[in-house]
Amino acid sequence: MSWFPWLLTRWPSSALYLLLISVGDRQTGLEVVQAVQCTQWAATSSKSNFQDGDMVIGGLFNLYYTPSAVEQGFTKLPHYKPCTGLDLMSLKNTYAMVFALEEINRNSTLLPGVKLGYRLLDSCFNSLWALQSALSLIGGDAHSCNSTASSSAAYDQPGEKAGGQSVPLLIGAASSTTTLILSRILGPLSISYLASCPCLSDRYKFPNVFRTIPSDLYQARAMAQLAIRFRWTWIGAVVINNDYGNLAIQTFQKETQGKGVCLEFIETVGRETILIDARRAALKIQASTAKVILIFCWYTDVKKVFLELAKIHVTDRQFLASEAWSTSDEILKDLAISKVASGVLGVAIRSSKIPGFENYLRSLHPIRRPDDDFLREFWEMEFGCSPGATQSQASLMKASLPPCSGRESLEEVQNHFTDTSQLRVAYNVYLAVYAAAHALHSLLSCPNRDSSAGRNSSCSSSKQIKPFELLQSLNKVNVTTPQGEMFYFEGADIPAKYDLVNWQNTPEGSLKLVLIGRVDGFDINLNESAIEWNSGSNQVPVSVCSESCPPGTRKANRKGKPLCCFDCIPCAEGEISNETGSLLCERCPSEFWSNVEQTACIPRQLDFLSFNETLGITLTTAAVSGAAVTTAVFVLFLYYRQTPVVRANNSELSFLLLLSLKLCFLCSLVFIGRPSVWTCRFQQAAFGISFVLCVSCLLVKTLVVLAVFRSARPGAGALMKWFGPGQQRGSVCLFTSIQIIICATWLSLSPPVPQRDLGFQGSKVTLECAMSSVVGFSLVLSYIGLLACTCLLLAFFTRKLPDNFNEAKLITFSMLIFCAVWIAFVPAYISSPGKYVVAVEIFAILASSYGLLLCIFAPKCFIIILKPEKNTKKHLMAR
Repeated sequence: MSWFPWLLTRWPSSALYLLLISVGDRQTGLEVVQAVQCTQWAATSSKSNFQDGDMVIGGLFNLYYTPSAVEQGFTKLPHYKPCTGLDLMSLKNTYAMVFALEEINRNSTLLPGVKLGYRLLDSCFNSLWALQSALSLIGGDAHSCNSTASSSAAYDQPGEKAGGQSVPLLIGAASSTTTLILSRILGPLSISYLASCPCLSDRYKFPNVFRTIPSDLYQARAMAQLAIRFRWTWIGAVVINNDYGNLAIQTFQKETQGKGVCLEFIETVGRETILIDARRAALKIQASTAKVILIFCWYTDVKKVFLELAKIHVTDRQFLASEAWSTSDEILKDLAISKVASGVLGVAIRSSKIPGFENYLRSLHPIRRPDDDFLREFWEMEFGCSPGATQSQASLMKASLPPCSGRESLEEVQNHFTDTSQLRVAYNVYLAVYAAAHALHSLLSCPNRDSSAGRNSSCSSSKQIKPFELLQSLNKVNVTTPQGEMFYFEGADIPAKYDLVNWQNTPEGSLKLVLIGRVDGFDINLNESAIEWNSGSNQVPVSVCSESCPPGTRKANRKGKPLCCFDCIPCAEGEISNETGSLLCERCPSEFWSNVEQTACIPRQLDFLSFNETLGITLTTAAVSGAAVTTAVFVLFLYYRQTPVVRANNSELSFLLLLSLKLCFLCSLVFIGRPSVWTCRFQQAAFGISFVLCVSCLLVKTLVVLAVFRSARPGAGALMKWFGPGQQRGSVCLFTSIQIIICATWLSLSPPVPQRDLGFQGSKVTLECAMSSVVGFSLVLSYIGLLACTCLLLAFFTRKLPDNFNEAKLITFSMLIFCAVWIAFVPAYISSPGKYVVAVEIFAILASSYGLLLCIFAPKCFIIILKPEKNTKKHLMAR
């Protein structure tokens, strides 16, 4: 036990006792405490406010501030007074409890015949002092060292007196941390008015705790909903480093997860290191790009942060306030930080009216309450004089203050204590007292309640109430308050209700609190038009890491950055995004395509080779020109039909060849324009038959030339009878008939049909004639190729005949061009996209037609027009 003397120099004996009993060593604790200097077993100061009654309810309030750890000087305890500065808001809360108790005592229907008393002690914003005060209340007051042992007995039997009347229930404590400690170490039945930690909702761990303030779970959810509603996706946070701040920010993050809200930073501040932490938090806020800052702290800590921000001139941030400071007059009235705090949007404890409370406060006077130490100190602070005191209080009076005249009154005083315009915490205290009163009333008016006095005893005795009975009765409380509000507990909690407040500028330069909405459970009712933002306008501030991606783009996360930081990538062709901030681009249906802005799918335009476009006009012009030239040649040959040049090599076949060439030029026009059922069928048939007719004429011409050459040999004269005019016409008809049969069979079995080609990725749908049977089209081309190759070979063999004008040479050149064109046509046709397939086929038709026309008829026309002297039989027969 060598460490006890050192520990006793740093902790008061009552605190050490609590430490030892919390670990189960109560006897050792009593021995140690009895062996050291005698100190009173009570709160941090001797001040209190009490009133005797049949039943006494205890109250724990943070009436004084706690200096920092350095200022407290723990080595000087217990002689050093650690608490200074009376908090007027907390003082008003104590009188809300007193007012409620006196109101209940005057009520003839609620607890008739039972007078409720009270004992109000200070916990000084410190869990250690709260433990001492709570132990003093539930164990009975001890005024001497000899009472220590009896106090221990009182702890074992909290229902008995121990130097003072014990209390069955506490109104308090004023913080979640203190409530947690009290519940786990001492276990008193309590109704807290400010402990908002979500953990206290666990009835298994904390069955003895009730509260009249909603869980922070609802507050954090409301703030998360506000961030989502105003599209604040990039937020900074400053939180107090305790259960209140840590659990609140965890809930906020959970509620905003997956909803596009990110926290740029989370700065924690501590109560005992607030000056250093406030400076660090202010610099962090200044350096951040987030324009909205969320703060979960006590108002004294927030004020220090705001003062640091004012020093470095940071006035362009929008603050989101928790209920711990959203209604703080300490910040609202401070002109030094009004520019920093302007426009604060906060969640506040719901406000309510308590009829008669303001008159009650203004009627308070220490002369009529000689045992009220808190009111006496407030009087000295407010009026600068010392009111009359009893002999026991004389030692507490300030010798430097003159005595009061007796005419001092609170009737004209305007401060935080007398202001009842918005009662928030005070109303929670008021509700807690009424909840306790109704629970006691339910127990004391029950004739069948079991008691230790016997089976036949009545319920009128207030001395027989057991803690577990009062606990059960509190669980069942469901009443209407004097204000007409339904009040009941949902487990440990009451239904969540908050006010939404806004800090707005006044002409005087200070800020005022304006109610702009309410929170009821998970529902938010907000008047957005009534909000005045930090900028002074009604325009919602923007707080984003990256501007939201407009329609037509998608988000692309930046590597190593939070999800709220991203780049906007335009959607690919054929994809759209029609919402702001889209994560993905959606592909359009097959028959639709994206518009220019990539925001909507529009029907694809039908694409085909039309007469109106440049390519269509060019091909049409070429086809018409070819047909015109062919017609001109035909007319020229018709006019000079008796000349040797025209009559050579069977003029009839020449005219038939010109006619077939004209058909070849004109059939290309069928391929241009919107495909239909009949055009699809006619275009390939016209193409195949026209070219077979053309090539057949050339083939017969070549055969005639070859026959003529062979007939000149001895014994071959009879050969020409097979190549007379009738046989020539018959051969042409035979060759052409075979193609007609192929085309008729193809078109009757599986003709080409108009079809939309969706495979080509673009904004247009190609309307084309689809080959239902590739075999049919292949036979048509193959037959043309067969005739062309045969003609080419025969013409090639006869190219060196001794005649001066040998048409076989012309046919050879024409067929070379013809075959080259159609050999190149096949791969070009297969690889061309969309309407260019048709363009390739038209080009092949025109190219081969022009090749035949120029190679065969151009030399003849040259002689007819420009060299008529050569247009003689003698010249043609010359070798």
